[in-house]
Amino acid sequence: MFRGIDEVDWASMEHAYGNAADVPELLRGLASPLPQERETALDGMYGAVHHQGDVYDSTLASIPFLFTLAGHVGLADRGEIVELLASIGGSGDEDAFEDGADDVVPGRDAEDREDDNHAMARTAIRAGAAVFLDLVTDGDPQVRRAAPSALVRFHDEPPRVLALLTERLRDEQEDGVRLALVESLGLFARLYADSAAPAVDCLESLCAAPNDPGLRLAALGQLAWCAPDRLPDDLVPTVVALLHIRSQRFRPSGEPVRTSSDTLIGSLRRMRPADEEGAQLLRTLHQALGSRTADRIALLKGQLSSQDTADRCNAVWMSAGLFREWRAAYEEPVALIGEQLGSDEERLRWAAVSVLEFLFTLAAPAADRLATLVESGPDSWGRGSATLGRPLKALARCGDARAVPALAEVLRHPVVPNETGYTIGHLGPAAAPLAPLLRERLAEVPLDDPETYGRAAPLLSGLGTLRYATAVPEVLRLLHGTPRELRLRDALVKALTRALGAFGAPAHEAIPALRELLTGGNAVAAADALWSVEGDAGAVLPPLLRALAPQRDTGGPRTAAEALGRMGAAAAPALPGLRRLTDSAEVWERTAAACALWDIAGDPVPVLPVFRAAWTQNPYTRRTITACLVRMGGAGAPVHDLVRTELTSPRRHRARSGGHGSHDVLDDELLLRDCRTALEAA
Repeated sequence: MFRGIDEVDWASMEHAYGNAADVPELLRGLASPLPQERETALDGMYGAVHHQGDVYDSTLASIPFLFTLAGHVGLADRGEIVELLASIGGSGDEDAFEDGADDVVPGRDAEDREDDNHAMARTAIRAGAAVFLDLVTDGDPQVRRAAPSALVRFHDEPPRVLALLTERLRDEQEDGVRLALVESLGLFARLYADSAAPAVDCLESLCAAPNDPGLRLAALGQLAWCAPDRLPDDLVPTVVALLHIRSQRFRPSGEPVRTSSDTLIGSLRRMRPADEEGAQLLRTLHQALGSRTADRIALLKGQLSSQDTADRCNAVWMSAGLFREWRAAYEEPVALIGEQLGSDEERLRWAAVSVLEFLFTLAAPAADRLATLVESGPDSWGRGSATLGRPLKALARCGDARAVPALAEVLRHPVVPNETGYTIGHLGPAAAPLAPLLRERLAEVPLDDPETYGRAAPLLSGLGTLRYATAVPEVLRLLHGTPRELRLRDALVKALTRALGAFGAPAHEAIPALRELLTGGNAVAAADALWSVEGDAGAVLPPLLRALAPQRDTGGPRTAAEALGRMGAAAAPALPGLRRLTDSAEVWERTAAACALWDIAGDPVPVLPVFRAAWTQNPYTRRTITACLVRMGGAGAPVHDLVRTELTSPRRHRARSGGHGSHDVLDDELLLRDCRTALEAA
């Protein structure tokens, strides 16, 4: 299996963590008779040799040995080796297979060389793809599950591949392999559209009785991807009925996890859902339906009404992608997710609260259930632990005042989870009773501990949100008392000055300390806070104007522009520098400068072209732009077409495939709110 492996100069190659001299050991580990050693070796291959989809020279050198391992009959876990080969060849990106761009152009920069490695990997996997023809009929079901999609992706004779897939569907007896064959037919139809008709016809025939419910669900999911016009009119009732029939027949295997090794691969295996196959079937269908939110919501309601907890758990996880990517009326599915909080199944409760946690105000239909869970006792609070309890965080994030008593108990404990201070900000005025407790905890933060910043910053955020100026002495204690060599001291000073700025004029005793900071590295933050506290333009303009200058040695131009904008007309001397900044190569600097120009001079002419360009270039700027358009009123009308288009778009502005941003839903809901307000203000 490893002939010639010692003649390869592995030490001259690299992987994600440097020298690749350990790759032969990893490759040999894949052939170990011990499951834990195989798992550790596979973990190393994904973690170093094929780290996050990257392809290195050591990855390319591994390919021949991986092919040998994949074809070695009797070797355990060969299916995972086939999956590794397919990942190296394409990293899961179907577009790469349609581009056909395999030519290697030498002599370019590191990024282009990385692209070359991907191209060479695709070429190498395609060159060995004949192996997959034999593996489709291998005696190991795990190998037969992995081989069909690799065959479709890399073999250069599509008609032969299609014929083999349809033949295997007739002869294959293993349910899991049949599902893999159906998925590969759908992949074939997407990659080879010109010759996809027989594959689509086959999929359509598999959607009908008397085929097994799981097979029909798989075929419907693939048909939704490649030929949605061929789906049945009663798609959702059909899917829900098939799901319920399948659930009655399905029983978890009850087999123990194969190993208990502390590897990424081992962890992923332990995290698999009880009904992994069912999860994949419904995930495929949900993803294929995309923007058909009405169908997806109806499907979720059907799943969440199932008698089977595995179906409901899968539905909760399916909902996460829908909520994050698409805009719709989600009250009913969110309320049903809230119902799962009363389940006896721990996995289901954990899934429900995990989804509700990132919905913020959209979680309101489940607030009563969350409140019941929070009020049931401290197990859901996170008191005394490093993290805030998820039920409590979800309840607070949706702005429900019933979170306040539990948060008070959390704050009374000497160890306060870092999220607490940030979470309090979502409660608005209802959180006012928590301010004295935040102050007490801030007074206990040590001055010279490596974790001083991590403990203080969330508390400062909460105090600033509540504008609790009574805490000024505690803020100044940290500002004056922390040593200059303290870890993250600059970040701490910025957090301290932000809090003082949020307090405003009542923080007048901090004026001398803020003035001392006007000549240092935190001059911009100090000037911003000093304006809020004292309102002395003569003191704060010089450091802010310096920060706009090309040398950029006293603070970022973007933050300086934002601070100048908050000064309004008093910042008129900054107008020339702000106009120059609207030509910056950095989109955030241009956007901040344009907002400041409006807030200072009230002239829309230089502002609106910047907004239009930034809106398209970087969707993340849209909230900043829209907030300024609210202030502009009718003067922003020439770009209100962007706002109207945003309000009619079904997709969230920060949505990205596979994205998991914890604040994406909140940011999008706030953008929609500001879009409506901007039009009303005009």
